[in-house]
Amino acid sequence: MSLKKLNTVLAAVVVLFTLYLGLSFVLPLGTTFPGLASWPSDGSGFSIVKGSREIAMGLAMGILLVTGHRRPLGWVLLMVAVAPFGDMVNVLAHHGSTAAALGIHGLTAALIAVTGLLTLRETSTTPATATQPA
Repeated sequence: MSLKKLNTVLAAVVVLFTLYLGLSFVLPLGTTFPGLASWPSDGSGFSIVKGSREIAMGLAMGILLVTGHRRPLGWVLLMVAVAPFGDMVNVLAHHGSTAAALGIHGLTAALIAVTGLLTLRETSTTPATATQPA
């Protein structure tokens, strides 16, 4: 499998999972917040804010993926990796489960960052031009 195909599959998985996660927070699907010691109450708006953030990130990545803008997609993936990292820090700061913080949010951040770096690596190689100026 070529690096471009691998990156496309990884990016598509990240996009689809991000959109699914965002929708699960916005729609009444009985969403929980993995790792937090005390769950926000349903009336706090926490799930709507978190869901809206996830949907916006998923749409941004999806649009770049579908339109073939590979290099900007790599940069956006790196930027998006900050969100699960922040979630991990939030869980740890509020005395949540360390296993959930590292296992869910930390690994998610790492997967997204690696996908972004691989996409940037894929796009950093420029083909040699046939004619060189003399």
